[in-house]
Amino acid sequence: MPPLPEHPADQVFNNADSFAQAFDEAWARHCHQHAAADTTERTSAVLAAVADHPFVIAQPELAEQVAQFRIRLLGL
Repeated sequence: MPPLPEHPADQVFNNADSFAQAFDEAWARHCHQHAAADTTERTSAVLAAVADHPFVIAQPELAEQVAQFRIRLLGL
């Protein structure tokens, strides 16, 4: 079986999985730079940082729900 084709790391899609990856990366960067911020502050800042993601643009309410789910799921 041939290997799967490689995809650029910056490739994004209009779906929850792509958004979750972008959110997790932005969360990690934000937490590294602003360790003292509380979860609500962090969530708002990270959602603002990924505001240009196609999933956030198309479905902002659902993107926020996915973000909250990621926070609970990963214990962020």
